[in-house]
Amino acid sequence: MIHIRNIARERLEAGELAIGMGVRQARSVDIGKIMKTCGYDWLFIDMEHGSMSVDDTVQISIAASDAGITPIVRVPGFQHFHATRVLDGGALGVVFPHVDTAETANELANFCRYPPRGHRSVVGALPQIDFRSLPVSEAAQAINNAVLVVVMLESPEAIERVEEIAAVDGVDVLLVGTGDLCMEMGIPGQVDSPKVVQAYEKLIAACHRNGKYPGLGGVYKPELMESYIGMGMRFILSSNDLAMMMAASTERASFLRGLSVS
Repeated sequence: MIHIRNIARERLEAGELAIGMGVRQARSVDIGKIMKTCGYDWLFIDMEHGSMSVDDTVQISIAASDAGITPIVRVPGFQHFHATRVLDGGALGVVFPHVDTAETANELANFCRYPPRGHRSVVGALPQIDFRSLPVSEAAQAINNAVLVVVMLESPEAIERVEEIAAVDGVDVLLVGTGDLCMEMGIPGQVDSPKVVQAYEKLIAACHRNGKYPGLGGVYKPELMESYIGMGMRFILSSNDLAMMMAASTERASFLRGLSVS
């Protein structure tokens, strides 16, 4: 029996938080080991809003898995090759942005699952199984079981259809892109709005009814994160490398500029 570890999935299945760190600036493979040491469960490797190449993504993904942190890639679009290339290269999850309908969610999930659960094309020598030559049926089942498929809900239309999207077989996580959701609602930046809370409540309830995991993205103030996690959010995008680097660097520069010089 082949078993592929996906730390983020294990956390979720155990009823715990799965906390991730966005990778936007980093291009070296040590980012996985660094974030594992810092206490994170998964990397959010961003190909939608960053300049990350497939080559960089694949190298970081393989190194992250070996370090014990789950590589999850946000792809830039709905074409099947965006998902299958990063999965073939070592990713253990795919995030699809701007999913508004169950039909779209179903098609995207099928891209990421081998038959009979989906229509992903089979290739040999995969990093998730350490490039071993194994029976195809066993390898495919193990990878199907390990991969996380994440769809982002980022519009009022998506929230309106959340029950249908949550019912799609093959989708694991419904992740709210709160920044874009606020923009689409006409309340840019108001991530503490009652409208946002109502959207979260609707999404969390739909996830519970359909055996899916609710995800939180775009909210980074500690008090708000605590409140929304208390509501039931479980798959948590905590921040990204750029924001963390700027915050720490600004604090240090401010401290040094404030010192008196004799």
